[in-house]
Amino acid sequence: MTSDLSTPLGRSRAIKHKALELGLDACGIAVAGPLDEEAGRLDTWLSRGYQADMAWMFAHGAKRTDPTLLMEGAQSIVSVLQSYWTPHEGPSDPALGRISRYAWGDDYHLRLKERLHALLAWIQEVLPGTEGRAFVDSAPVMDKAWAARAGLGWIGKHSNLISRDHGSWTFIGELVITAELDPDRTVADHCGTCTACLDACPTGAIVEPYVVDANRCISWTTIENRAADIDPALAKAHGNWIFGCDICQEVCPWNKFRTPTSEPAYLPREGVLDTSLSDWATLDADAFRARFRRSAVKRTKLDGFRRNVDVALENSRAADGGEPSSDAEA
Repeated sequence: MTSDLSTPLGRSRAIKHKALELGLDACGIAVAGPLDEEAGRLDTWLSRGYQADMAWMFAHGAKRTDPTLLMEGAQSIVSVLQSYWTPHEGPSDPALGRISRYAWGDDYHLRLKERLHALLAWIQEVLPGTEGRAFVDSAPVMDKAWAARAGLGWIGKHSNLISRDHGSWTFIGELVITAELDPDRTVADHCGTCTACLDACPTGAIVEPYVVDANRCISWTTIENRAADIDPALAKAHGNWIFGCDICQEVCPWNKFRTPTSEPAYLPREGVLDTSLSDWATLDADAFRARFRRSAVKRTKLDGFRRNVDVALENSRAADGGEPSSDAEA
């Protein structure tokens, strides 16, 4: 594709074309600057204590909502989406452990950042003197907010980004660059009156449309939570989830537009969909490292993984009509 790189519009078109050429599924542009409206919502969310024990959410406040403070001279945010959906179903048998779809394959932080670095290298080749930084769920950058600003979708009632073309099974990354580009228009919210995600959340973590209380979210309690135990009232609603949760996305009507990933590394690893909870419970430190090398599951660490498996085993026994263990009752 030949574009006039002397104009912001031409540069934007060329970058989007290259992003797709590199295997990314969508690319949009936004002007770098303060996220004033989003900053207000973040402050309200934090004031309600919905961040659980993620103290890092309070850090870098100004940088989190203004990328020009992350990189001097920043003019544009290039946001990209990469689908991670594969035509496989998670286990329905309560005796099998369920892992969130995004962690079935390799760690997306590594794979998506490789694509972003390739895109940035190309931009710097065709636009000499351009500086930039790549982010994938890293540093104080509001990924979903920037993707929405770039017209790639809207933030749904479950707080995930929804694309009309790809649904919500997508990873988000961005480049903060010094080149002036032509920004995209935002898209309207198409959630309408649907409350499927709120109705389906087993712990009531979506306390109101667009607001998630991390304290109650299965993704937080199984991944970010470092406590030795999980609140028994919440644990009973965990079912057989042992890492993350996909329920709010599974029920979202917009995911009928999901698109299969083009990244082989996101395909399910051997055993990730059909390993029994009793087998997961036998993993020692060496087996855990071997099974989850270059996997996002490592984030929970072995102790957290064992805790999650123990909870799921209790729930599996209850589902079979068995009695909970004395440890669980204590």
